Formats: sequence, C-alpha cells, structure tokens
Amino acid sequence: MSGERRAAATRAISARIRHPSWAAKRSTADEAAARIASGATLGLSGFTGSGYPKAVPLALAARAKALHASGQPFSVRVLTGASTGPEVDGALAEADAVSFRMPYNSDPIAREKINCGDIDYLDLHLSQVAPMVRGGFLGPLDVAIIEVAAIDEEGRLVPSSSLGNNRSFLEAAHGVILEVNHWQDERLLGMHDIYRDLRDPPHSQPIPLVHAADRIGEPWLRCDLDKVWAIVETDMADRCTSFTAPDERAQLIAGYLLEFFEHEVANGRLPAQLLPLQSGVGNVANAVLGGLSRSKFEGLYAYTEVLQDSMLELLLQGRMLAASATALGLSAEGMERFRANIETLQSRVILRPQEISNHPEIVRRLGVIAMNGMLECDILGNVNSTHVMGSRIQNGIGGSGDFARNARLSIFTAPSTAKQGAISTIVPHVSHVDHISQDVQVVVTEQGLADLRGLSLRQRAELIIARCAHPDYRPALQEYFERAQRVKSGHQAPVLVSEAWSWHERYLREGSMRDGSTREDV
Repeated sequence: MSGERRAAATRAISARIRHPSWAAKRSTADEAAARIASGATLGLSGFTGSGYPKAVPLALAARAKALHASGQPFSVRVLTGASTGPEVDGALAEADAVSFRMPYNSDPIAREKINCGDIDYLDLHLSQVAPMVRGGFLGPLDVAIIEVAAIDEEGRLVPSSSLGNNRSFLEAAHGVILEVNHWQDERLLGMHDIYRDLRDPPHSQPIPLVHAADRIGEPWLRCDLDKVWAIVETDMADRCTSFTAPDERAQLIAGYLLEFFEHEVANGRLPAQLLPLQSGVGNVANAVLGGLSRSKFEGLYAYTEVLQDSMLELLLQGRMLAASATALGLSAEGMERFRANIETLQSRVILRPQEISNHPEIVRRLGVIAMNGMLECDILGNVNSTHVMGSRIQNGIGGSGDFARNARLSIFTAPSTAKQGAISTIVPHVSHVDHISQDVQVVVTEQGLADLRGLSLRQRAELIIARCAHPDYRPALQEYFERAQRVKSGHQAPVLVSEAWSWHERYLREGSMRDGSTREDV
C-alpha cells in the first residue's frame, strides 16, 4: 500500500471501526436504506428494546413515505429477536412499510395495524425463529441489519446490549448492514457467549452447557466482509424499559411466591439456593425479583431472557452469583447503575443468542424455575398470555412457552382483575390458549397461590377459584363450576361448551363495567 493510500485508510478508521477494510464500508443511513428493495425480508437485531438498529430503519421509513407519496408501493418483511423500539416497529408501521412481522411486537402502532389486518403477524416461540430461518420456511433472508458496539482490529464484531438472533441473521443473510452505535458501552465485550457449533437434525449434538454460568462460546460476532453492504455509525440510546414502583397487588404476589419457595425448600423439593430463575418482563415480575433481594435466599442464579432492574440489584448485592440472558432490559436508572458497575458485572452477566437462552433442552436440564405473566387463566389452569377477548393480540407469546413447558417449576402470575376491577383474570375458560393446563403448575394473584401439581382438573378448579379469584367474581365462578359438573360429560373437565366463549360478553352485557367503558373499550 502506498503512503498516500495508507494515510487515507488511517483517516478512515474511527474510534469504533478499527480495521481499515471495514472502515472503508462506512455509509450514511440514507445510502444504506436506499439499497433495500421493496418486498425484501429483513433480519434485524433487537430484543426487548435493546440492541436494535435505529438510524437505518428510520431512513427506510422516510424512504417508504416518500415513495408512497409518489404513488409507488414499498414494504418489507421484518424478522427480529423479539420487540424493538419506536425507531423500528413504530416508524416502519406508521409509514405503512411492513407487510409481515415476526416473532414478537410491543409497539402500539404496529399492534393496531396487526389487529386491523394491515400487517400479517406470526406469533412464534422465540427459540424456534433461528431454526425456521435456517430451514428456509420464511424464504431467503435478503438483508440483516445488526447493531454492534464496535468492530475491532481483526474485523470481529463487538455485540451490543442484546444478541437475539444476530448470529443466525448474519450467517443467513445475502447482504449485511451494520450500525456501529457509540452509545453502547464497549466494555460489554466479554459478557457475550456466542456458541457456534449449533447444528440442526440429523447432525445435532448435545449443547455442552450444564450450569447457568457456563461459557461455551466466544465473545464476538463474525461476518464475511464481502457480504457487508454498508456500515453506519450512530450515537442513539436504546429504548430503556420503564418500571413503576410495585403496587400493593404486585407486592402481595411477590410475598406469596417467597412463602411458596420457603415451603418448597423446607420440604426438600428445592435446594436452599433455589434453582436457576427465569422471569418475564414487567412490573409484577420486577416486584417478584425485588422481593428476593429482601429475602433470606442467597447463592442464586438466573437463566432467563432479559436482565431487568431487580435482577441487577440481586447481582450487585451478591445474592445472585451470575445471570444468563440474551438482552439487557433495564430502566434508564438501571442502565446508569449497570455502566457504573460494569467491571464487576463482566464476570457475572452472560449474554447468549436466544436460540441458546431459550433452548428447551437446556431449560429442562438446568431445572429452571419459570415465572411469567398472563392475561387470564381459566379454572382448569389453561393460560392466555397473548390475545385480548380471544382475537386481538396484545404482544405475543415470546419465550414464555419455551420456559413453561420445559421448566422444573412453571409459575404464572397476574392481578386477579383488570380494567379497574371490571374484568376477572380468572375465567371459566380462556378465550385463547397459549399454555395448556399440563404446562401450568402454579398460579398466583394478589388473592393467593394455587399449587396445581398432582391435582385433577376438578381439584384444580376448586383451588383456583378459592385461592386466586377476586371475591367479587368467586360466586359466579363457583356457580359456573357447579353447573358444569351437572352436565353428564362434565365430571372430568367441567366446561360448559355453550358458555365457554361468552364469559366476558355476559358481564359486559349485564353492565358490570364499573368504570363506565363499553365493550369496544376493552
């Protein structure tokens, strides 16, 4: 290389792109977005508002609006790890630029377009996404748009705050656009554990992970430089998760669970340090984990999807020795604490691809305690975690099914009522089934805890009504249960088929909406 060319290459190297060949691929977001064709299938990084690309999707949304204004159609198919942020789902949905979305969404604009039928939506167990991509069931993956924290001197990609399906998307995509985000902390390097020897049947092998804190891979993502279309430098924050202070109901739920854990330890069914913990995201989940920070339990481990504030607190207290996840899901305050203690946390936090963090074989082997939220639960123990009134999707099943079916202990939590008490979350029969009764072992509301293990369906119904239903709805549920048992075929599974789908309709029709809202408001 001549001296002039060497000087030009040196100037091209930035603080975050430290290899000259990679630095030569730098581009603007508009230039990168212009290379994406209408109808393309995109694989985007991102999991629960962490580590998703920001500049290129915004540029793509602006391009779609301009094309639509000139009468030209434009839309893409979007695959991710899980939810993203407003720069992806919100901006692209608002621009009518998404024709298909999977496997999870939490953006309100995209949700409305999905429920109106403007976007086709595939709600999928998160562990199944990467195998479906590799199997070709979703067609070719045209472009992967992946956020990273840096590109090192050897051309290796330093992952950012989530891993999700990044490795699989980089390997499967025909073209790659990278966003190097200066907002992400380079000291994340060392937290990631990317296992590369994952094979599909008939060539699959056991995954050598036998403890929640095991590291079995390497800390970098890798990509063929020839596939890279563009590298865009950004400085844009993740959509930090917001948590409210636990209300009385959340604290009661946490209290019942802690008492239950103590009971299980006393009876020899759980070790004193419990088993690896998995927790869904949300205020109730955060309250449950927060309760552990004030409990007697120590020596804890987590094997979960998302590291959230209360889990961070357990790590900093030393009560939790290590946490395995696929993404950070911290509040703004939590992210500040994370960065302030990142050197301490580097050896305690392991971020894995979601195909590993949610792998059924590993969840079963580790004996995970799975704690997830729900929209409603019926008296038999079936759980609906996705659809309001049976047809309108709220977010998606996410990873709850990966964990619930394979967990050593499967727990579902929710307040006993919704809509300011107007709707019971304990119902005769759920309007949509995500988790069948065989996968639901414990149900907890602020009214109490029902341990359903070893019980018949009739025994489950009696316990759920007595322990978990709100007193305002308990008589009606009991009356339904008794009528169902009078049906000749109702002694095994007490369900009145003619009424199974009309519970909410009945209460709305009878005017029990205490806040004055209508059926359309629910």
